[in-house]
Amino acid sequence: MENTNSGSDVPQKKSKGKFWTILILLIVLFVAGFGYYRYFFVFGEGVKAGQLNYFVKKGYMFKTNEGRLIQTGIRSQAPGNIASNEFMFSVTDEKVAEQLNKNAGSNIEVHYKEYISPLPWRGVTVYIVDSLISTAPGNGINTQN
Repeated sequence: MENTNSGSDVPQKKSKGKFWTILILLIVLFVAGFGYYRYFFVFGEGVKAGQLNYFVKKGYMFKTNEGRLIQTGIRSQAPGNIASNEFMFSVTDEKVAEQLNKNAGSNIEVHYKEYISPLPWRGVTVYIVDSLISTAPGNGINTQN
């Protein structure tokens, strides 16, 4: 007695294996694309100007450079009042961090990139300053560059 069904089972097993391989590959590509979009895609970039309020290196596991820029002269919701706006940022480049450290209290212009989500080793904010454009003495706190 010959078994004629054994030949038809092999193509069926190959097609199931091919299906699962393609499905797993699609899932891996989707997760990789989502991770890139969420953590590495530059959502926006621009320039901010204001007075450098503070700049520190902090963190438990990942020591990151964090700063705050005070943007003055922004109008408040109430008529006749002037409010200030704070721009919180992180810095990944040590040369830029050193320049900002020397200019605490100065009026500065910085170029930044905005990401959708922060990474622990990149900083605690989604705004990453990548260059210092210009500096001017602030309120007498630090007049040397």
